[in-house]
Amino acid sequence: MKTLRIAALAAGVLLALSQLTPAQAVTSPGLIGGGHHGPKYQWDLKPTGSASQFRGLAAVSADVAWVAGSAGQVLRTTNGGKTWQNVSPAGQTLLFRDVEAFDAKRAVILAIGPGEDSRIFRTSDGGKTWAETFRNTDPNAFYDCLDFNDQRHGLALSDPVDGKFRIAETSNGGKSWQVQSTKGMPAALPGEFAFAASGTCLVAGPGRTAWFATGGGDRPRVFRTSDGGRNWKVTDSPMASGPAAGIFSLAFRGPLFGVAVGGDFEKPTEAVKAASVTYDGGRSWKLVPADKAPKGYRSGSAFVPRTLATVIAVGPSGSDVSYDGGRSWTQFYDGSFDSVECAGHGSKAACWASGAKGAVARLAVKR
Repeated sequence: MKTLRIAALAAGVLLALSQLTPAQAVTSPGLIGGGHHGPKYQWDLKPTGSASQFRGLAAVSADVAWVAGSAGQVLRTTNGGKTWQNVSPAGQTLLFRDVEAFDAKRAVILAIGPGEDSRIFRTSDGGKTWAETFRNTDPNAFYDCLDFNDQRHGLALSDPVDGKFRIAETSNGGKSWQVQSTKGMPAALPGEFAFAASGTCLVAGPGRTAWFATGGGDRPRVFRTSDGGRNWKVTDSPMASGPAAGIFSLAFRGPLFGVAVGGDFEKPTEAVKAASVTYDGGRSWKLVPADKAPKGYRSGSAFVPRTLATVIAVGPSGSDVSYDGGRSWTQFYDGSFDSVECAGHGSKAACWASGAKGAVARLAVKR
């Protein structure tokens, strides 16, 4: 869905990049619009009246956004956050951790947890009614996040079952899901898992490409597919890993440029090996030095619309911006958010953030 929302920009990105190497593209002032500098950002808070923690976030435009969180709560705005509608599925107290929205009417939400707590629901009427379209029946599976390549094709990621990560796939916009064979999935490392922190542990790209990131083991890794999740290749990451550490979020601009952020969620103000970048679609990753990395553990990331290389990262100890494709970061906000997502075109493009205690905000340029 992230790729779907930037489809118009992606065409221009690929045309520009065809004339440059990846490294040239992220250091070209002409493409970035000012080299390593850009507008001064701030978060414009949009009170929801909720106390839920919203780790699930779907940005559709400057007007439309959805959030999903604890206690089975789902909210939607269609007027830029001036008001919010409670569109929660009736009778649910599940822990929603991801939401992907096609527009103001159609959305898919993921509930996480072991066994049957992992479920997927879909609405086509703005949340007036929801249909349960997937329920995990394997007690060893735990689904973390989902994303869509387009309005039909999507993937959902589970932590390893019998030593391999598991993928559920839809080809009809989330109306039904099929658990894929793990024949083409590399074996998981001991203790390896994905983080259900912001709905961006798995991101879908152009065509049938997708990536997911891990932690928990002796090293974090990034898995990538080019055939809709049937076959995967995996690359080690230079970022930190451990029982509470690894890669928490991926963001890609087209098929080549990618950013990974994370750290240790038990040490939110520390940024030890907490960010890396790729210029080759995830085949290799370069660590961001500590003095240029985000200023703490970060759980969400997103490329800003109408830019080629501006990225936002958020976490419980602050938000950072990079104007050079993730190679260096500057903190601009010291409040807490868990998730960030950007979408829309032209004047309707926007970035939204969400987090604990019902917090939701929209990105604004300081005047």
